[in-house]
Amino acid sequence: MNVLALFLIFIVGVYFWYQKKYKRYNELMNKIPCAKTYPIFNHLMYFINKKPAEIFTVLKEMAKDHGPVWKVLVPFGDQIFVHDPKIVEEILSSQKIIDKSMEYDFIIDWLGTGLLISTGSKWHKRRKIITPAFHFKILDQFVDIMNKNGDVFVEKLKHFEGREINIYPLISLYALDVVCESAMGYQLNAQTDEDSEYVKAQFSSMYKREKELIKFLHNFTDSVIFSRREYWKSQGINASNAENVDEIGMKKKTAFLDLLLQVQVNGQPLDNEGIREEVDTFMFEAHDTTSSAIAFTLLNLAKFKDIQKQVLEECEEILGDLSQQPTMLDLNKMNYLEKVIKETLRLYPSVPLFSRSLKSEFISNGYSFPENSTVVLSPYFMGRDEKLFPDPLKFDPSRFDDEKNIRLFSFVPFSAGPRNCIGQKYAMLEMKSIISKLVRNFEIAIRKENKEPQIYAQLTLQSTNGINLSLKPRK
Repeated sequence: MNVLALFLIFIVGVYFWYQKKYKRYNELMNKIPCAKTYPIFNHLMYFINKKPAEIFTVLKEMAKDHGPVWKVLVPFGDQIFVHDPKIVEEILSSQKIIDKSMEYDFIIDWLGTGLLISTGSKWHKRRKIITPAFHFKILDQFVDIMNKNGDVFVEKLKHFEGREINIYPLISLYALDVVCESAMGYQLNAQTDEDSEYVKAQFSSMYKREKELIKFLHNFTDSVIFSRREYWKSQGINASNAENVDEIGMKKKTAFLDLLLQVQVNGQPLDNEGIREEVDTFMFEAHDTTSSAIAFTLLNLAKFKDIQKQVLEECEEILGDLSQQPTMLDLNKMNYLEKVIKETLRLYPSVPLFSRSLKSEFISNGYSFPENSTVVLSPYFMGRDEKLFPDPLKFDPSRFDDEKNIRLFSFVPFSAGPRNCIGQKYAMLEMKSIISKLVRNFEIAIRKENKEPQIYAQLTLQSTNGINLSLKPRK
């Protein structure tokens, strides 16, 4: 008997063992609609030899044909996709369904079990101690960091006058500078030193040198933690004698790291590993997500000149002198720009898909979800559902004139419920800061022959063909 025959016998044996072991699981899964399956491999055949953008296109077709609840069956990785707001609400509002799925496991080596991935009592404790770090008085200090690095970005973009550029990599460097200084109080200068080891580690392929790169990133964070800890010791301040965490940073200019160094958990300071987990998580979450949102917002402003003009007029009305640095109060007044950003996030959510692991059977809106299943929630599919948003492909910021008209939990770009994005106010300030600055300094345009972005989803929404824009300095 040849090797292929033995392999096929093995596969068939595993298949029948799986069917017997997961009888109840299969009973419930069989009731959930899906695309046509293939023997043994189920839906795997739809994705073999597909590029990332092509895979996302397959998922979009499945959502269109089988939504708002449908499944994808692949060997050892079944997933139930949900874009029904009622079910999304029940899942995200639950105090019990807070476990992330195994798809997040591949970033544990880098991030550990920080706020993004942790569960149970650890998650509750970390969420409680980190929440004060995003108090509005502390966010106000971060605006100076955004303004300063935004000025560097503007000067860099002036060198590209008259030619089209893929702006995404440049935005990514700007966002890295902002989040590094906000998180660690460290001026990385990624925009002016793209060859620094930290920048290379952030943007290199993790598949090529994964362990080496993670070790470097951890060592970098550890060295900054050590430096800041020694600084606070020299000031005679540690977790045992620090002020109340709600007051830390309101009297002094501090980074996110400084707050972590001065908090206590069960009467003990947070250890270095715990601090590194949360700093690296902040760096990870605040970097790629804001870069994606900024890039796609600029793309929409380039495509819709009338909307770009209204954003500019709002900036003029609020700031008067367009060269003036906006304060947090100024940024909060930019209501029209916020609607533009939200409409962008409806069509191009930075995190298009996120998932939860069900530890027990769950029933909602006529659907039964089996224990140990993975539920994938999709801001992307909900944002393009004509039942939730009339004429969904039309870019129309006025949808957000009165958010009461938007069905609850149909717009969740920052998630919602107890595990919502803790840094969403920080993210909105950063997006407003840099987008308003670019609109004030440049006329943003796009060539007619430019193709639509070829969308694909990693952890964040990306475009395989870049975000290609041209920038003309305003006089």
